[in-house]
Amino acid sequence: MAGRFVRALRRVEPPPRAVDWSILVLVLFEALSGVLSLGAGHPANGALFLFHGVAGLTLVALVGFKLYRVRHRVLDSRLHDRNTATSILLAVVALAALGTGIAWVAGVEVRLGFWTLLNVHIGFGLLVVPILLVHLRSRFHTPRRADFEGRRRALQYGALLVFGAVAYRATETVGALQGTTRRFTGSRPLPPGEGNGAFPVTSWVADDPDPVDTETWSLSVGGLVYRPLTLGVSALDPDEAQSVPQETRSVLLDCTSGWYTEQDWTGVKLGDVLANADVHSSARWVTVRSVTGFRWSFPIEEAREMLLATHVGGEPLSHGHGAPLRLVAPNRRGFQWVKWIESVEVRRRRDPAQWLAVLVSGFS
Repeated sequence: MAGRFVRALRRVEPPPRAVDWSILVLVLFEALSGVLSLGAGHPANGALFLFHGVAGLTLVALVGFKLYRVRHRVLDSRLHDRNTATSILLAVVALAALGTGIAWVAGVEVRLGFWTLLNVHIGFGLLVVPILLVHLRSRFHTPRRADFEGRRRALQYGALLVFGAVAYRATETVGALQGTTRRFTGSRPLPPGEGNGAFPVTSWVADDPDPVDTETWSLSVGGLVYRPLTLGVSALDPDEAQSVPQETRSVLLDCTSGWYTEQDWTGVKLGDVLANADVHSSARWVTVRSVTGFRWSFPIEEAREMLLATHVGGEPLSHGHGAPLRLVAPNRRGFQWVKWIESVEVRRRRDPAQWLAVLVSGFS
């Protein structure tokens, strides 16, 4: 039985060089799609997560072929060279990335400190790329056209993709049987609850400012506007004198830490604030900035529908959840819901510096 199974696998296995290059392509695809998925919160982006999962499980088979082929070179110390340690490290990190991803989809509940298994999966996945590039310096072989041509090769790759799709569906079924309900993003629901205590306090990178002094704090609205605004707490908070209409909206917050919750958020519509500032006709983007330096840009039509929230579940926002003002951005991932807002800038183009800001915010 075992012999027949091995022979069947050998028929599906592409040539060694094709396996190596397929692994490289899939690792780069997984890294890129994984990074893109962090900002993909709209249901229309569901295919991105599906392809990421299927490609990951197809990668499992290819890595299996690779490890089986090089097992003697790894296990026999006499065959080691100066690059063997890097190769072994790459295998360990790749298997950890694949294993934690599969375990998360299958419903395994494990936390390492503040990190969920999904966070661990993301960390290992990002670590694979630089180790793989170092590995390629010593193991690079130019691809040959013959390794990828022909009907047999097409059937082999088709079988591998079918395996990836079936395995992905199987892991989702295992999770469902365990009662795990995931969104298309992979996030799981938190227990029912309302207000600040119903969901965790999470921060992006090093964002962890001191509590904002509401006596001196103000929101500035500038850029491509005819009437720049400076709004204090009294202009935004429903518990104070109101100068902008308030509204309460039920919106789902989907955090990249792997959880989601739907809460009632109360605040002022960003579109109303922009209308009061009289936006220039050339404006196309709106950048929302935190006191930490973190910021994110949104197309202006989408931004008009967002909420500048001061309350959640009928309670004033706690400091950890972004008081005195937090962005509520429907169909956006949690890290784009900017906390501790201090300014809104109307722009002609997206803010290019936001990509650096998200990495260094909070360190100053």
